[in-house]
Amino acid sequence: MAADDVIKAHVAALKSGTEKARSVAQMLLDVPYGDGEGEKLDVYVPNSSSPDVPLVIYIHGGYWQFLSKEESGFMAVPLVQKGVVVVAVGYSIAPKGNMDLMVAQVRRSVVSVIQQYSHISGLYLCGHSAGAHLAAMVLSTDWSEYSVMPQIKGAFLVSGIYDLLPILSTYVNEPLKMTEEVALRNSPSRLVPQLKASSSACEIVIAVGQNDSPEFRKQSDDYFKSLETAGLKVTLEDIPNTDHFNIIEQLVDENYHLTQLLLKMMGKN
Repeated sequence: MAADDVIKAHVAALKSGTEKARSVAQMLLDVPYGDGEGEKLDVYVPNSSSPDVPLVIYIHGGYWQFLSKEESGFMAVPLVQKGVVVVAVGYSIAPKGNMDLMVAQVRRSVVSVIQQYSHISGLYLCGHSAGAHLAAMVLSTDWSEYSVMPQIKGAFLVSGIYDLLPILSTYVNEPLKMTEEVALRNSPSRLVPQLKASSSACEIVIAVGQNDSPEFRKQSDDYFKSLETAGLKVTLEDIPNTDHFNIIEQLVDENYHLTQLLLKMMGKN
């Protein structure tokens, strides 16, 4: 497929999964977590009530400049029927938002979710591509500046970017306009001590597609090794027969390897 067709097919797959999720779950759409125009969440709630309700926050990808929460509810399809709440986070993509703002927004979204859903049995994160970068930044937060200290039990970082320096000289940075200083302070690979201080109890899964590009594979491998060396609870999942896009699209399927891992982590398989 041509590059543009790949992206179109990816967006179509995510949209179709999200439409399906909206037909099987109860929804709270456009729930504000801040005052900004883009600071809203979509919440997918199971139809059955149970005392043991885990919650997964999903942070979408799109190189910090595409996609939105509107096509990010697909993983609710298998999860809500297992009694799991799914929250899709919106944030201000470039050029409206810059990297510092996006990182601050996803951190605030997590704080807001904890405050609104204090009864949940466990908080989990999942992010894809740029969203995996933002999820890793959430894990690397100094929560002393916030009103709460989230206990994130598990995180799925799927085909992520953990060192922003290689992006500076590429087209990806054109709308982001990151300087080296901005890239350094927002690179999870450089914040491992803070992640250890904030999220040492978190079970982290770093997933990468067999057919992801060499740089994505390298970044996942390097980040996994640095977290493992730091003594964190981390595993690397190299998912066969997947590429950068279908590795996340398949979370719409209950029998997919990553869906099963997530359900197992939450005690819901």
